[in-house]
Amino acid sequence: MTDTLRIAIRRFDPFDKAIAAQFADFVRVTGADARIEAVQLDLNPLHETLIAERGLDSGDWDIAFLNTDWLAEAVEAELLEDLTPHMARAPIPDFPEAWSPSLTGLQRFGGGFWGMPYHDGPECLVYRKDLVDRPPQSWEEFHSLARQLHKPEQEQYGTVLALFPDGHNSFYDFCIHVWSRGGDVFDAQGKPTLTSPEAEAALDFLRMLARDESAIAPGCRDLDSVQSGLLFARGKVALMANWFGFAAYADTAPDSKVRGLVDVAPLPAGPGGRSVSLNVFWVLAIAAGSRHKALAWDFLRHCATAPMDLLTTTQGGIGVRRSTWADPGVNATIPYYHRLDWLHEHARAMPVTPQLAAISHAVDDMLTEALTTDRPTPALLAQAQARIAP
Repeated sequence: MTDTLRIAIRRFDPFDKAIAAQFADFVRVTGADARIEAVQLDLNPLHETLIAERGLDSGDWDIAFLNTDWLAEAVEAELLEDLTPHMARAPIPDFPEAWSPSLTGLQRFGGGFWGMPYHDGPECLVYRKDLVDRPPQSWEEFHSLARQLHKPEQEQYGTVLALFPDGHNSFYDFCIHVWSRGGDVFDAQGKPTLTSPEAEAALDFLRMLARDESAIAPGCRDLDSVQSGLLFARGKVALMANWFGFAAYADTAPDSKVRGLVDVAPLPAGPGGRSVSLNVFWVLAIAAGSRHKALAWDFLRHCATAPMDLLTTTQGGIGVRRSTWADPGVNATIPYYHRLDWLHEHARAMPVTPQLAAISHAVDDMLTEALTTDRPTPALLAQAQARIAP
């Protein structure tokens, strides 16, 4: 009888294509009598289906794409299979040496290992090198350059923000702006600290930029990270702070209008701060309720091989092995791919806490209010702080 593995995927066509090709190769190599059923879900429905509705425990799913920010919440709810016993049964020969340490630590806590890294790409400055001679070093330079390059009559916008309230990019942007100004969003115990001068400066800058019709693409409150990345690939945006993967996609997608015109650089710094990136990535995890755990692990193990990680990249995702980052063929097509190693060395991670999704949505709501009202910034921050840590 043919076994069916059901996998929940973050909605992005390159993910769907890569998983399909990797599973076909898995069946070819192993002879497994199996098929895969992949379901694409947007960010909020993915979290809702897998975690809030406990889909990972119900038997509905065998494998899932999970953001590293969600892992602690899923583990606390006993929704994930610990991969440690599977690694002992069928180890990955070059794990973890073939990966950057920053991609093998966030999922190792609570006595277990909860997901294999699959798709990567820290936040960075993504820009059109035919329009930008020198990437901006500060956020003030970033804003000024966006205004210079904003030509809506030509459907060219200076920059874009992904402000759709899905607990994702707007929360990450806020954290990066605080960090890059020398502040912090969490204390040493991982508790939110939103009422600092650096947080005020970060929120002031974001609400100013989001309202500046002389610098930013229209409709940002309806754009998530994928949609903003696709807008860049359509040649509509000059520069943006976004995930490395959208630079690579814009440089390789057959229908991209900016192929060969893309480059990346470190994110700008704020006053008194420094450039800093964010280490959040997608893992493949096995559902606690799966009835095919051994088969699921064998597929995850296959996806972790060098050829399959390279396939993730050639299909439009971002591979996670150092061999992929240094691959001559990849770097011939995407000349900045090797910079992933540098970006990881300068990236920060979120604290391991089951409350992270709730915190991110509280910050999302704060940003929405910042963009739609004139309430003072200190009041907005204090309100969010009280909601998160009463």
